[in-house]
Amino acid sequence: MSRAVLSLGGNLGDRLRQLRQAVNSLRDVLVLVSGVYETPPWGDADQPAYLNATLLAHDPTATPESWLDRARAAEDAAGRRRDPERRFGPRTLDVDVISVWDESGEPVVRHGPELVLPHPRAHLRAFVLRPWLDIEPYGRLPGHGWLTDLLNREPLAADARELRPRPDMPIESVQ
Repeated sequence: MSRAVLSLGGNLGDRLRQLRQAVNSLRDVLVLVSGVYETPPWGDADQPAYLNATLLAHDPTATPESWLDRARAAEDAAGRRRDPERRFGPRTLDVDVISVWDESGEPVVRHGPELVLPHPRAHLRAFVLRPWLDIEPYGRLPGHGWLTDLLNREPLAADARELRPRPDMPIESVQ
């Protein structure tokens, strides 16, 4: 049923290894993987820097909910523990389903308790949009517009300047 953009990030433990394992867990549906960016923490400044990446995946049989299941499975495999006191706190791995499109190319919209599509805060996060631009230079976030336009407006433009590309940290899928 769908194509999906997923955002990966982590700032605890072996950050690059966690990203690589997440990519590897999705290799059967993987289309493209962005470069890695080192980013300041968002929403809770008292924590280490993150490594972030974005990937494009395709599975004609996937539902939006199955993308969420795969995201959570990758987080679980990385030992993700949620701290209800620190919603934006440190984590080994965070995998967010940013947007999903059906086979006809139409964006999927969801407003459920477990899944909101497109991701309700993606348009506010340079650490999601900048890596996404690597893999879809003409990408659009449904309901918000072109990635380049979003990244060129404040406050995202300032946030984007804080992202540090890490070409020394390739994230290709591991066997």
